[in-house]
Amino acid sequence: MTGESIVHKPPLGPSVITSLLLVVSQLNAQNAPSPDPRVGLRAGWWEAAQAAWNMRLVSTSRPPADFIPAEPGNFDYMNSDLAFTGHFVIQGNFQGFSVWDIADPARPQLVHAERCPEQQNDVSVYKNLLFLSGESQNGRVDCGAQGIQEQVSPQRFRGVRVLDISDLNHPRVLANVQTCRGSHTHTLVTDPKDTSAVYIYVSGQAPVRPAEELAGCSSALPEQDTASARFRIDVIRVPLAHPESASVVSHPRIFEALVAPPTHGATPSDSATAQHFADSAQATGAYVIKFQGLPIVLPPQFVNPMLDSVARSQGRTAPNGADSAALRGGIQAIIDAEFLAPMGPGGVRHGPDQCHDITVYPELSIAGGACAGYGLLLDLTDPAHPARVAAASDSNFAYWHSATFNNDGSTVIFTDEWGGGIAPRCRATDKPQWGADAIFSVANRALTFRNYYKLPAPQTSTENCVAHNGNLIPVPGRDIMVQGWYQGGVSVFDFTDPAHPAEIAYFDRGPMDSTKLEMAGSWSAYWYNGYIYSTEIARGLDVLELQPNALLTQNELDAAKLVRVSYQNVQDQQRLTWPASFAVARAYVDQLERSKGLPADRIGATRTILASAERTTSRRALTSLATQLDQDATRSRDAKRVLALAAAVRALAR
Repeated sequence: MTGESIVHKPPLGPSVITSLLLVVSQLNAQNAPSPDPRVGLRAGWWEAAQAAWNMRLVSTSRPPADFIPAEPGNFDYMNSDLAFTGHFVIQGNFQGFSVWDIADPARPQLVHAERCPEQQNDVSVYKNLLFLSGESQNGRVDCGAQGIQEQVSPQRFRGVRVLDISDLNHPRVLANVQTCRGSHTHTLVTDPKDTSAVYIYVSGQAPVRPAEELAGCSSALPEQDTASARFRIDVIRVPLAHPESASVVSHPRIFEALVAPPTHGATPSDSATAQHFADSAQATGAYVIKFQGLPIVLPPQFVNPMLDSVARSQGRTAPNGADSAALRGGIQAIIDAEFLAPMGPGGVRHGPDQCHDITVYPELSIAGGACAGYGLLLDLTDPAHPARVAAASDSNFAYWHSATFNNDGSTVIFTDEWGGGIAPRCRATDKPQWGADAIFSVANRALTFRNYYKLPAPQTSTENCVAHNGNLIPVPGRDIMVQGWYQGGVSVFDFTDPAHPAEIAYFDRGPMDSTKLEMAGSWSAYWYNGYIYSTEIARGLDVLELQPNALLTQNELDAAKLVRVSYQNVQDQQRLTWPASFAVARAYVDQLERSKGLPADRIGATRTILASAERTTSRRALTSLATQLDQDATRSRDAKRVLALAAAVRALAR
């Protein structure tokens, strides 16, 4: 059932929103180094300067030799997302994927690098299974590097691969599940009610392939063809006893009745600069298109496959001048067909016809869909048939990219990939509410806007910087997220109060090149079992560790490190739980001291009782303390946290 669409416009005026962001920046500035050491860092591929605050770089591992291009900036060699299983991390790359042993985070060991050229080899893992996304025109069923020459070929792969990784040194393809639009990203979905299978939600952004290549594929609009491959997601069911039988089982139309949302245009200075660059490039033969309101010069990696396709359609093995002229005349239409929503009934332009990413929270039966022009809230009561219950749009957002819930599901963060990840969108001249995170409260099957969070350090025009992938850091009693910002680096921020998010730690490098923009930076930054792992697009795998400080104490970090999971796909969000521990109780005490939720003498007395009880294992003292804390909560300005401390103390007394 389709829910009501809520078109969001910030409830406060732009000047008020900006003032809120300035307040957040001032809060950051009270604690952060000044001037910000991230500004003006030395450039370099391997030797770029670094800056860190409340965080340290534990190790950096360069990509396998086969995954390092001869020259920087080659899109075909980008590192992509991460998935974790046991003491291994699997890192996607446009050339394949790497398996790293992270038993010692200070010295990750490369276990295996598998060649399988594909865009973008998004990864997920479950038990002994690995899943890989693919949507390129040249991807092959056999993972060959020779590409596909024919317009229609049984060897072309677009969809989700299922691999057996029982032996990490010898991964084995079990199934190639083909879809009409391929898989830009995918989400592994566990079903608490059925452990015999997992589901894969497929977000495919490639043009619809011909029915001659994959039966049933239609590029018509849904109102023209109810079987259209557009304006839907694909759901794959993977029976765990027979994963080789994985297949598409449904096509939920979660975009029904959405119309094109309001968007912001480019700034005048960006428009003028982009036009000048595009004119110069076009004069030398480059292909220029309009994307998100700006002229964009397409790199050869995008143009060459299309040019080859035009030549093959004319019976030629190599393109000539006529093919180039034909592509130049039609390339904008190709881009518009892929990214620009078509007109619907009544002359109203359709809304999005794909999500970029979907984050599911199976235990709460909800999901957040980051779907180009909208952020969606989905009901997962039936995992094979997710249903939209709410939708939010925002004229400050250019491209809804990914989503993250807090632990109790009462808040969701959506990221905005303004500029497509290939443009500098964290400059001092950029509006702080563009290319940012939007924070929403979730209640009564509705989304309510609270505020934005934007990386507070201005980046240069040679650094692609925009909000990208992250996850929660499991500090009890707080909502804290770590997030990759491409060449903005890694930022950790607290959004416990969703109206007032604030940065509490960061790590950053200088740009790849001081004279021109080359792709690099943190694609994803994820907490996993005590450390932060960042997949660096051009430089490999970074391992980072948070350091105790006034904003995040050692007790809070100790409590976070108690949360251990056997595997992790960030888009399949697991509920965080903490064991009974003195570290958890002490973390709450530190937070109450910070918030002044208890008087100083009660803070001191509580610490003394906890220390004594830990030495003597006295349950009576703990029971008495828990009872006293229940009474304290009735008078506290931070009653919820006092009660959480009481519960933690009571758990220790059992």
